[in-house]
Amino acid sequence: MNSFFVSLGPLARLMGGAQGAEQQPGQAWISFLPLVAIVAIFYFLILRPQNKKQKETQKMLSALRKGDRVVTIGGLHGIIQSVKESTVIVKVDENVKLEFNRAAISNVEKQSRDDSEEKKTEKLEAPSEKDGDTSESEEK
Repeated sequence: MNSFFVSLGPLARLMGGAQGAEQQPGQAWISFLPLVAIVAIFYFLILRPQNKKQKETQKMLSALRKGDRVVTIGGLHGIIQSVKESTVIVKVDENVKLEFNRAAISNVEKQSRDDSEEKKTEKLEAPSEKDGDTSESEEK
C-alpha cells in the first residue's frame, strides 16, 4: 500500500505516505497552497463574472419603462405597454398584449423615445468643435 502512495509523488505527502511523513512543522502551510490557488482561480474565473452579470441584469430589469423595445427569454419581440411591480405587459402585435414576469425579459433592444429625445436635445444644445474652428478661421 505504501508503494502506491510513493508513486503519487506530492500527493503522497498530503496523504501521509512514506516520503512526506516527516514534514517540518513550519512548512505545513505549503501543502495548502494548491488548495488556496484553486479557490482563487475559481473565484476570479467563475464567481466574480457571474455576480457582475447578475447585477447588470437586475439593473436592466429595474430600469424597464413604457415604450422600451424588449426581447423575452422565449424570443418574443415587443414594446412594453405598462410596467407593474413584478410584471410587464408587452405589446406583440396590433391587438395582442402579453403579461410577463420581469425576469422573463432577456434584453432591451431600444430604450423608449423619451431617452432618445433627451439625447438628441443634448446634442443640439452642445456646440460642436467644427463650428468653433470654422468661425475662428473666418475671423482671421
